[in-house]
Amino acid sequence: MPLLPSSYRCPPLLHNPHVQTMFPVLFRPHPEISYRRIRIETEDGDFFNLDTLTARPDGQRGDRVAIVSHGLEGDTGRKYMTGMARALLESGWDVAARNFRGCGGEDNRLLPMYHSGQTIDVAAAVAWCVAQGYGRVVLVGFSMGGNQTLKYLGEDAASVPSQVTGAAVFSVPCDLVGAAAVLDRPSNAVYMAYFMRMLRPKMRLKAQRFPGEVDVSGLETMRTFREFDERFTAPLHGFSSALDYWTRASCAPHLAAIRVPTLVVNALDDPFLSPSCFPWDEAATNDALTLEVPLHGGHVGFVSMNRHNRYWAESRAVSFFSGLA
Repeated sequence: MPLLPSSYRCPPLLHNPHVQTMFPVLFRPHPEISYRRIRIETEDGDFFNLDTLTARPDGQRGDRVAIVSHGLEGDTGRKYMTGMARALLESGWDVAARNFRGCGGEDNRLLPMYHSGQTIDVAAAVAWCVAQGYGRVVLVGFSMGGNQTLKYLGEDAASVPSQVTGAAVFSVPCDLVGAAAVLDRPSNAVYMAYFMRMLRPKMRLKAQRFPGEVDVSGLETMRTFREFDERFTAPLHGFSSALDYWTRASCAPHLAAIRVPTLVVNALDDPFLSPSCFPWDEAATNDALTLEVPLHGGHVGFVSMNRHNRYWAESRAVSFFSGLA
């Protein structure tokens, strides 16, 4: 059942949510791993890349795998991704870390890229793992990747393969309308500047590759997701407006339908999340959904100080999946 007290204990001096959010980016030593890249061709003529790891010393695939999905403008090389991949690997899980379309150092073929509600690539990654013979597949997602994961599990729960036995997601903007409003606040301007700095070059590249189909006028002055999603994300992915995109892409309406045991961890002080991003009611009424709300942790923070450089979210995911076994 559902609503758990959290085991996360925030280190001294890291109780500020912005410090929690920025500390790993600035100061965490990079967990080193060596992926093997697999290209997944999609049914619409595009592709995305999976970066894979095998736990067996002989390099052969095992019988269980974790699919790990990053956040907005991330990739499989981010510290939170390699840290999670390493922790899973050390616990006997093979890993398939998913780069969203256009992420991971390679532009995708088509004009559309990825968005918060895109679940076809989650399904394709699951299908690939099942086709490799994995008998047990679990899903891990951070932020946007967590929203995609939860939406995938709930929007057509009957079609989720029986090999999918669990999921653990962290710092999830379950309600994108509410999260966008929070990120519009002046206190979050530094994060918006960071995201826009990464998104602008991608739109300029799309405009070069698809002349006449992308209008980048005014791109340099855009400061909010409302502006960017209204101009680019929504129309490029079949939505009528930013509000339509946020509403239809949010995982919140699909949480009640999830049937796979799923852990949702959102820190109470997450500077990206609105109150509507915490699925209290859904967790209270859905036995498959477990909500854990640490008092601290920021956004994809959950910093732990130890000689192994293992963060709490990584240990928590491993323990949750071990408990399911």
